[in-house]
Amino acid sequence: MSRRRDFIGGSVAALFSKTILGANDRISFAFVGLGSRTNLLDAAFRKQPDGNLAAICDVNRAKIDAYHTSKLADLKVDSYVDYRRILDRKDIDAVLVSIPDHSHAPIMIAALDAGKDVYVEKPCSNTIEAAAAMLKAYRSHKRVVQLGTQQRSWDHFQEAARLIWDGYIGTVNQVVVGLAGAGGGGASRAQPTQAQQPVPDGLDWTAWLGSAPKVPYDPRKYGGWRGFYDYGGGGITDWGVHWLDIVHLAMHVDTSGPSFTSAVAAYPGDQDPDLGRVPGSWMIEYRYPKFLMSMLSFTPPTTEPIAEGPTFFGSAGWLRVNRSGYIVRISRARAAQQTPPAEDKARLLTREQNVAHERESEVVHVRNFFDCIKSRQKPAAEFEIGFHSSLPCLLGRQAVKEGRALSWDETNLAAKAA
Repeated sequence: MSRRRDFIGGSVAALFSKTILGANDRISFAFVGLGSRTNLLDAAFRKQPDGNLAAICDVNRAKIDAYHTSKLADLKVDSYVDYRRILDRKDIDAVLVSIPDHSHAPIMIAALDAGKDVYVEKPCSNTIEAAAAMLKAYRSHKRVVQLGTQQRSWDHFQEAARLIWDGYIGTVNQVVVGLAGAGGGGASRAQPTQAQQPVPDGLDWTAWLGSAPKVPYDPRKYGGWRGFYDYGGGGITDWGVHWLDIVHLAMHVDTSGPSFTSAVAAYPGDQDPDLGRVPGSWMIEYRYPKFLMSMLSFTPPTTEPIAEGPTFFGSAGWLRVNRSGYIVRISRARAAQQTPPAEDKARLLTREQNVAHERESEVVHVRNFFDCIKSRQKPAAEFEIGFHSSLPCLLGRQAVKEGRALSWDETNLAAKAA
């Protein structure tokens, strides 16, 4: 049986000193949320030689118990069901916020108010309004905030971006992003209403709902929250943010967004849609100042070795990149114009390399976060970048939900009917 203290309840965070760590100081951190992403990020955080896991938190006691058993063994780590108890502690420097998207905003903002640095999972939130509130708090507090878009720290994505920066495929004027299915819990069909079920022992359902509408416990929502508008945005926001972050990196639009967004979406067949769920079939169009972009809930057929992810179409060829590597195809006309002739390129990863590189990118991304906590510099996916990588996904989610085109007002951080 692992030794730990289990604290319940708590008070709102009071005033905190904002200590800047020295180069040799250890960083004390806490996990808020113990779902699948925290289970994967656990190693990336705890591999840092200058880090110390001080506390864990989840609104479900069963997850706390399971985490102690599977991850912590006899390591003494305090546990809470109320995140505010973590924010009350002056000895904790940083928090990982890895919970359903709809609760990112209140917890990140409270953490900033408490003087903490924050690593928050992607996307930044499930609505534009909440994301804008997070950005305003970030700009006001000037803390270190890293969004969990770790592909940005993955070397072959950086290599592909450099090829575009260097003009290897010429001027890029169109990008098409294909997803490998709806993903992220998007509904492929309407689902029948289930009979009401009791809340599982140990789960604080009210706390899990947070600021979302108060509804009875529903295991579909608890387990598949990404597919419901009240809590997530389906594949549009879940996987979309990973790919659009790479588009923004490659196209030098890290701190801006699309001026125009439109979308079409449908449930397949003749079934009535559950309007609370994000549909599984959609196409979203974006207009940026210097290029157009489409995001699709499917991957067009191809004979190439990789299919999913963003494809950049340039005046001299095209490039596609995803977690399995990248491929470049140069047009014959461009190849003939150069001496020596421009060549097709490819860097493909085996399945084993893919898994290893993914874990490595998480370690690098967390290391960058830790280094910036000490230096007070901006990390690779600082929140200004993280917000704008999430923005087209949130605009797409809203355009799909409302069935109308949207324009983006960067000055007021607001979406309007186009």
